Amino acid sequence: MFDPSILFSSVLNGLTTGAVYALIALGLTLIYGVLHIINFAHGASLMLALYAVYFLKERWGIDPYLALPIVIPGMFALGYGLQRLVINRAGHGKDENILLVTLGIAIVMENLALLFFKSDTRNIDTAYALSTVAIGPAMIAVPKLVAFAGALVVSALLFWVMGRTDLGRAIRAVAKEKEGAKLMGIDVDHVYAMSFGIGLACLGAAACFLLPAYYVNPQVGGGFVLVAFTIVVLGGMGSFVGALIGGFLVGIVESLGGLYLGESLGQIGIFAIFIGVVLFRPQGMFGAKA
Repeated sequence: MFDPSILFSSVLNGLTTGAVYALIALGLTLIYGVLHIINFAHGASLMLALYAVYFLKERWGIDPYLALPIVIPGMFALGYGLQRLVINRAGHGKDENILLVTLGIAIVMENLALLFFKSDTRNIDTAYALSTVAIGPAMIAVPKLVAFAGALVVSALLFWVMGRTDLGRAIRAVAKEKEGAKLMGIDVDHVYAMSFGIGLACLGAAACFLLPAYYVNPQVGGGFVLVAFTIVVLGGMGSFVGALIGGFLVGIVESLGGLYLGESLGQIGIFAIFIGVVLFRPQGMFGAKA
């Protein structure tokens, strides 16, 4: 039976989830837009960020939202170091090598997590985890509302950095024409590392917003990176606006799928969209034809 209030609640829930999906996808699309590679270690990096938030809470009592100033710079440093010291050197400038290196990094990260943290699924308890807020006829969990608002703030900050700062201009220049950027005196290797670092910093923010209502184990990143890749393709490879809008769309589709098909089948609609985009509009909503 059709119930407008239930439909409204489902769409609202999808928007809150989609904002975090979009934040994860923004990191992935930034790395693709500049380095022109798919970062296969994206999901494993998110998993490490989630573990960082978990242990900050469990060992030192730091609330996930208060952990933002710690986890974001930490993930940025990890991304910068990985790209500058490992990916750049091991890739030797060849895209196929870089893809294999990022895949190898993902395997190493996941197996190290299994070694040190075992395969146990962990979560945290917070005083606000079960709190809800009424929005019209819908009741939305407080952590989801905070995640929605926080993801929008971080996304807006990223848009500002890319559009209004010298770093953002350098990143856009390297993404558009690497050789021309070199001739203008831009340190391309530094820009690559900064882009990779910012991409992982987005994961750090996403982890802080996710964990109050989610869980972590060594395999948790796989599902998120599949959804993020779908969003990147849907929005258009390298398109920030496409990643943001695609995240909201995918979140709504997943929520409505769970409502009408059941929780276990909720993501079918996401991959149906992915197949449709690849077949009928491979450049995505905001991408340009190659």
